[in-house]
Amino acid sequence: MKRKAIVIGATGLVGKKLISQLNIMYDSLIIIARKPPKHMSAQMQFYQLGDFNNLEETLANISIGPDTDAFSCLGTTKKQAGSDEAFKQIDYDYNLNFAKACYQKGVQRFFILSALGADTKSRFFYNRVKGNLEKSLAEIGFNELVIFQPSLLLGKHKGRLLENTAQSAYKLISPLVPKTMRARPIEAERVAAAMAMTAQNIYERHRASGIENIRNKVTVIDNKQMLAMTQLKS
Repeated sequence: MKRKAIVIGATGLVGKKLISQLNIMYDSLIIIARKPPKHMSAQMQFYQLGDFNNLEETLANISIGPDTDAFSCLGTTKKQAGSDEAFKQIDYDYNLNFAKACYQKGVQRFFILSALGADTKSRFFYNRVKGNLEKSLAEIGFNELVIFQPSLLLGKHKGRLLENTAQSAYKLISPLVPKTMRARPIEAERVAAAMAMTAQNIYERHRASGIENIRNKVTVIDNKQMLAMTQLKS
């Protein structure tokens, strides 16, 4: 059976790194975004979507199913979104709608980029939204749901002055920070590598065992785990 992957958030900091890795792993790579990736390959299929409120309609016309792994790196900040409501729409609603639509079409494995500190009871709005998303995704019923929780992402964030400033400050003290510290900032490339490695490990495990009837398995891979599993790539 040929392997497919479908990705939203492919033009973001992690998403751009992720699709370059998935492009090697999968026979077909479906990308839904507002603009195409800078580098397209023969196995990439690009669907332009100007309004993510129409995501479910777009997905209805795309051939995906049990042979497809779904990935989301979609996310923003309150400052970029403009309000709490707009932020929640992007980070919670769009991601949840994507996941539900994928599940209805038979997708069994879902990989989501969340954030360290995601918690439904957090006093911080950002972390509450992330925590609520994780909770809602776990209730859908994917065979396997894998949640990745990175700390501050290292890489150039277009339009994110605060995060870029924080990165500049971090560079000054990084030699003093333990390489496996739980909240140590992590390169976007390493997060993408962790996502790709995890998807490949799951595929190989299933192929070796022949077991495909896993149900409702939720795995959280936190920042410290991603640092450890990608340390040879740093």
